Amino acid sequence: MTAAIRHDWTLDEITALLDLPLTDVLFRAQTIHRANFDPNQIKISTLLSIKTGACAEDCGYCAQSAKHQTTLEAERLLALEAVLTAARAAREQGATRFCMGAAWRNPTDTNLEQVIAMIEGVHALGMETCVTLGMLTTAQAQRLKDAGLDYYNHNLDTSPEFYGQIITTRTFQDRLDTLERLRKVGLKTCSGGILGMGESRRDRASMLRQLTNLPAHPESVPINLLVQIEGTPLFGQMPLDPFELVRVVAATRILMPLSDIRLSAGRSEMSDELQALCFLAGANSIFYGENLLTAPNAAANRDRELFTRLGLTFETVAAEREEPGGCHRSKHVHD
Repeated sequence: MTAAIRHDWTLDEITALLDLPLTDVLFRAQTIHRANFDPNQIKISTLLSIKTGACAEDCGYCAQSAKHQTTLEAERLLALEAVLTAARAAREQGATRFCMGAAWRNPTDTNLEQVIAMIEGVHALGMETCVTLGMLTTAQAQRLKDAGLDYYNHNLDTSPEFYGQIITTRTFQDRLDTLERLRKVGLKTCSGGILGMGESRRDRASMLRQLTNLPAHPESVPINLLVQIEGTPLFGQMPLDPFELVRVVAATRILMPLSDIRLSAGRSEMSDELQALCFLAGANSIFYGENLLTAPNAAANRDRELFTRLGLTFETVAAEREEPGGCHRSKHVHD
């Protein structure tokens, strides 16, 4: 069962997917997943914070905001060799993509040139590269493409309707504008959201609608669970029903059949059984390593043990640097 690529989903259609009995939405998602991916391979990426804290934004979930009273200490941009040392270690652990995040509202051109040196260094190690640096101008997006960047991460976080309750220092349209600039210059995008911030199921459907109705589906779609950090406005939020996470992963696979779906923040709090259900629902990518920027992540040895128990293997892919922005890898069809 292959699925047509659509960019015209309605909010009611997506809400109806999330409302399906869990076994039904899982069956649809798994069938589509098997038509497009090896269901027993997971792609792994490693994420490093290259500049931590003192961010001017007020994102309600984030310890890096200068507006929140957390215990996080701000750090300057890492030196190039420190980044390359971390990238080599990630490669030795099996990561095929190295992601670098900087806590900026938007980078200066000087900042950008320093990050570009890191991109080129990681590129030379034979790894895919991804950065998240905040909002970009078109010229900055073009500069990153020219430097050989593979992916740019820029999450929508939540629905346009709920967004103002989480962030006030930039608008939802600001995020869409950055994604459009990335698309226009031909950069691949990594864009998803965060669940468990107090949003409704219809908000989750609305966020997915925004992603799937973009002119091109994001090549990677991170699905994050809120990591509650004391001192942030969202600390103390009621935990999300785990089955709701599974439903969102399954709906994302149905809506974006050829995109990688990554289980991202919050995996350290997920049971092995919940992760297995998410892989069944179509998740085919994880962040691997002890930390995600400033949040804890599942331990690497726990991941290896879980993959062995489930019969899963790490996927190895060639970096697709010759054609930045190309959305779809070759299709693997399985009975």
